Amino acid sequence: MSIPDVNFKDLDKALRPNSWQEYIGQEKIKKNLEILLKAARQRNQAPDHILFYGAPGLGKTSLAYVIAKEYGSQLKITSGPALERASDLASVLSNLQDGDILFIDEIHRLNKNIEELIYPAMESGVLDIVIGKGASARVLQLELSDFTIIAATTQLAKISSPLRSRFSGGVLKLEFYSDEEIVEILKISAEKLNIENIKDKTLLKIAKASRKTPRIANYILKRFRDYCQVHSSGFNEESVDRTLQILEISKNGLNKEDREYLSALYYKFSGGPAGLKSISATIAEEESTIENVIEPYLLQEAYIERTNKGRIITEKGKSVLEDE
Repeated sequence: MSIPDVNFKDLDKALRPNSWQEYIGQEKIKKNLEILLKAARQRNQAPDHILFYGAPGLGKTSLAYVIAKEYGSQLKITSGPALERASDLASVLSNLQDGDILFIDEIHRLNKNIEELIYPAMESGVLDIVIGKGASARVLQLELSDFTIIAATTQLAKISSPLRSRFSGGVLKLEFYSDEEIVEILKISAEKLNIENIKDKTLLKIAKASRKTPRIANYILKRFRDYCQVHSSGFNEESVDRTLQILEISKNGLNKEDREYLSALYYKFSGGPAGLKSISATIAEEESTIENVIEPYLLQEAYIERTNKGRIITEKGKSVLEDE
């Protein structure tokens, strides 16, 4: 099968939604943001600062892109780890123009000293820079443009209460998507990838293996496209099955790490309860990865439960594991 080439320098960026119409799901958040942006535009002011949180791949960065596009703003992107020194923050903030949006990914990894400096910038639009040391030190107050910070995190609990309170536009949680929403996302992505005549039931099969997460759904779709191109096969369910087999993803969306986790909990710890440290040591995976990448989907699907004594596998979890 000959598949037209898609000449995108950054394919992942090309698959991002370009408007509210293309951004499927998260309807409550979208309605909230549409009002916030409309009110800010009527006042001729930059929108209030916003914090998004939720599992990886749910569309936090994509929301920032859509907000910037809908508001007609320039989007500048950085991350918590990239802002190591006061000079880093000063350089980024001083280069913002009125109406610009600064997107800070992984804001939970922001240096605490930088966090202290960012408070007055968010509240009053000024940056206090200390020049010199000791008794001769003095504070230079830098006036900033009227800008908006949109931040994203997968670990809300690691963000201090004072910092969270500065996000006056809202601290908004992104939820997992339904299979139907994922199918709609895949239809848009398939069109951008020049995948033609693909049936809804084929897309639904990809959706069910996507862990209710758009990023994973698009990842599978791209690898599905590659498989069909290399093997000259049709865009059908059989090709999806072959693709998932190569990717070691089950029809239920369980990947290799999920199966290792559930297997350890079921067989090694007799179904639990088991502590996070014990599971981490058993499957050789970092605790943060388990908590923020592996467990959210397993909890969402009720394959596991967190109790005061530790993690336990549910009957549904046992069933899906035995069905693998």
